[in-house]
Amino acid sequence: MKGVVRFLLIVTLAVGCFLSGQPQAQAVNSASLAVLNAADAKLTTEFGQKIDLNNSDIRDFRGLRGFYPNLAGKIIKNAPYDEVNDVLNITGLSSGQKERLQANIDKFTVTPPAKEFIEGDDRFNPGVY
Repeated sequence: MKGVVRFLLIVTLAVGCFLSGQPQAQAVNSASLAVLNAADAKLTTEFGQKIDLNNSDIRDFRGLRGFYPNLAGKIIKNAPYDEVNDVLNITGLSSGQKERLQANIDKFTVTPPAKEFIEGDDRFNPGVY
């Protein structure tokens, strides 16, 4: 029995040494991929640099003072928008909220709504805790 165990140990070590000399798998360069999924493709647009009024979730507004959660919720609730300045026309905004929107208008963008980002009301509760 001991001889069988020793033999298996030696074979396992020999195979391990042999395989460790094999070339390792190389990481795929994402730039070389011909096709991106819809979410990754959108990240290559302004969506990746600015807050997209039609696709960003409520957490994306946390970096803007006075937006999270109330004003951000109103923005999301009234989407979709055709252009960035449409956000200024939300009914029921206070003068302070309009001022905050106007002061941060350059931080927003509008791209067509994408189901990958808006499906299932995940914009209000994306499930990240």
